[in-house]
Amino acid sequence: MLRVKAGDLDKMGLLFERYNRPLFAFFYHMTHNADRSDDLVQNVFYRMLKYRHTFTGEGEFRSWMYHLGRNVLNDSVRENKGRNNVDVSDLADQLGGGTSADGGFEQQQDKDLLHQAMAGLSSEHREILIMSRFQELKYEEIAKVLNINEGTVKVRVHRALGELKKKFFTNERR
Repeated sequence: MLRVKAGDLDKMGLLFERYNRPLFAFFYHMTHNADRSDDLVQNVFYRMLKYRHTFTGEGEFRSWMYHLGRNVLNDSVRENKGRNNVDVSDLADQLGGGTSADGGFEQQQDKDLLHQAMAGLSSEHREILIMSRFQELKYEEIAKVLNINEGTVKVRVHRALGELKKKFFTNERR
């Protein structure tokens, strides 16, 4: 990114090749809409070019990229009046532990319950779980993206997991 900032715009293609899939996955998990996620990725890379002068190189590029991504997503949510859905297929594996269900039907049932629970979370809780579990960002990186300290990230992840667990087991009893 420092080369792009210095005017070597050809390096933007390399950044796109490396980071478009993880960024797409982040958006897809937040919106559950592939077309919208593609558009959001394109917007992030456009903003990278437009705001390349703001990249200092002091922090990690990924943190800066996800910070831009969050801004693009927030702008999109405001424009679309919050029509965000969540895709949590295979969420059980990514949250750790998987399911202990025997057979495909019970496993699918658990995934459906987890989908409902994830969809019931606030966007803040959903976002921090996606960053920490799907995108596998370190707490330090998440702290930079969210502009909070690392301890706060740990607390928020813990609370989000607790809320997810509560919603999951509430849905399971129904």
